[in-house]
Amino acid sequence: METIRDFLEFELISVGENSVQVFTLVKVLMIFFVTKFILWLIKKALFRKRRFKKLSRGSVYALLQIIRYVVWVIAVGLILETIGVKVTVLLAGSAALLVGIGLGLQQTFNDVISGIILLSEQSIKIDDVLDIDGDIVKIQSIGLRTSKALNTDDVSIIIPNSLITTNKVINWSHQTMKTRFRIDVGVAYGSDIDLVIKILEESVFQHPDISDRESTEARLVNFGNSSLDFQVLFFSQNIFRISKVKSDIRRNISREFTKNNIAIPFPQMDLHVKSNDTETIRKDEQ
Repeated sequence: METIRDFLEFELISVGENSVQVFTLVKVLMIFFVTKFILWLIKKALFRKRRFKKLSRGSVYALLQIIRYVVWVIAVGLILETIGVKVTVLLAGSAALLVGIGLGLQQTFNDVISGIILLSEQSIKIDDVLDIDGDIVKIQSIGLRTSKALNTDDVSIIIPNSLITTNKVINWSHQTMKTRFRIDVGVAYGSDIDLVIKILEESVFQHPDISDRESTEARLVNFGNSSLDFQVLFFSQNIFRISKVKSDIRRNISREFTKNNIAIPFPQMDLHVKSNDTETIRKDEQ
């Protein structure tokens, strides 16, 4: 016992009146591993609760992230107190320094606060499909400063959280996983309007991802300069890959138009040439 006590009381580092002994290091490691164990238990409990109460994956993830940050802040405070650093004195003494750091890292703090807002409000969740500045992305994870997303080219994108909270963002998955989309097309004047509407609706419904036939609607929206302008509206659950769905539907429309001799006209422009009357008079006089 005497040997173990001497080993635990062995001084590793000494700074002023404070010293770090082997026992201090053991307590720090115990705090670290107990914190990891507590977080593991919380994670297991949350996901078990999700199965019984049918909570969404995004809600569980957001709650787990908030708990993780709070627990680690407490753990770091305990570790500092264990090694002899008074956290309250440290914060009071470095107030001016923290102000300077805050000014220099203003954008970083903005991202961190935005991350806390995202995790607490849960307006953005895991697997949500967002339209951010025209880019379609699927959220994979939400961190304290940045969020990780996947675009339609399967490229991983790191997004600062402030970009999501301060800009106009369309969340295609916020209310329902089924969203309405549209395709615009123009046909030549003189085409059978009823036949065009029928072809547009049938071309949409031919796609395997479109199951709601009653909500598929084609309409004549305008008499354009060179064409009759139509629009077909449909609902799809394949939000993230909607560009591929639209491409397939356009192929169906083009194929059916060709079968029924319906032309998609080129843009036309009439050019009127006005002659110079003075030059004409001179030529007549000669």
